[in-house]
Amino acid sequence: MRTARPPSGDLAVVQSYYVRMATLIEHLLKLTDHRERDHLELTLCRALIDVIAIDRVVMARVLNEEGDKRWLEIASLDARGGGKVVDPLRVDFAALRPLEDYQDRMHCIAERVKVEVAWAGEEGPRITYIPLFTDARNDTEGVVEIHSGAVLKLEQWQTVEVLLHVFRNMYHLLAYSDRDALTGLLNRNALDDTFYSAVLEELDEGAQAQAKLLEATVAPGTERRHRVPPNYWLGTVSVDNFGSINDRHGHLIAEEVLLLVARIMNNTFRTYDRIYRLGGDQFAVLMHCPDEMLVLAAFERFRANMEKFNFPQVGRVTACAGFTRVTPDDSPDTTLGRAERTVDFAQHSGRNKVFSYGDLVRKGVFEDYHKTGAVDLF
Repeated sequence: MRTARPPSGDLAVVQSYYVRMATLIEHLLKLTDHRERDHLELTLCRALIDVIAIDRVVMARVLNEEGDKRWLEIASLDARGGGKVVDPLRVDFAALRPLEDYQDRMHCIAERVKVEVAWAGEEGPRITYIPLFTDARNDTEGVVEIHSGAVLKLEQWQTVEVLLHVFRNMYHLLAYSDRDALTGLLNRNALDDTFYSAVLEELDEGAQAQAKLLEATVAPGTERRHRVPPNYWLGTVSVDNFGSINDRHGHLIAEEVLLLVARIMNNTFRTYDRIYRLGGDQFAVLMHCPDEMLVLAAFERFRANMEKFNFPQVGRVTACAGFTRVTPDDSPDTTLGRAERTVDFAQHSGRNKVFSYGDLVRKGVFEDYHKTGAVDLF
């Protein structure tokens, strides 16, 4: 990949060139310094704003929920300083714009080509759409949307290509490191990273805001509005009688069953839910959902999809699932412990079942719950 040659002649031009190169190198170092994919998008946006004379940059990804595809603007940055980053785990899918609302974006990802749209003459302001990944899979479809006041020069496009090339390499490198080698699902290390960097941080912020509101003095007759802490849930899944499947059909067939279970999970849960393989026949799902019954319904759909699927050479295979709410005092181990205890209860209750840890506590089946203030946290 070629970059522009250093200019010669005017000292101011030469100095400007080397300042740009120093800024580019600084941002390349920042891109390669990350250990989590969640921060790469904003870092790329900042690099494009700082190194190239553009007005705005947007990174839009495609989310898919039961065949309904919508746009999530996962990161955006304005040259004047405004911007945002969105965690897919916390989005309101129904509020996102349908794919067909942005025909130019659709053309860009469908053809894997750069699409340039000018609305005030050939040399005037424009939006340029670039595929986020040239070899995009279903979980990485998206575009980089560059807003500029005029046509970008060749050396500017070369810089864009360099930054995108480094971004893509880092994204795939980090994706490889936090993926399970057999199924391609996220692994246990990825679960720990998400727990500590996103989920517990937001839950703690929500709990602190709730406490401040409860302590605040409210004038008589004034309604007290409480911020509801975010609702995160962690569920685990175990394949019923997996040891027997391995003994009867052999290791290769057992691995094929795990691959198909992973596929059923991907097809059942939302694209922005995080699905993990913990090892062996154990899987996990981390989701953000406002209501326990909706979580139960999601795991029941998965259980039913497993039950009706015809596994080649094996036939009917079922699974048990158990889930629990995540609290600010949790660690990945404590939350997994509650979910796995719930799965064990399901397997000892006849298998092919789904239970909520909180519901079992309320019914008196489990007694180990803790209290914070006057609120029971399950």
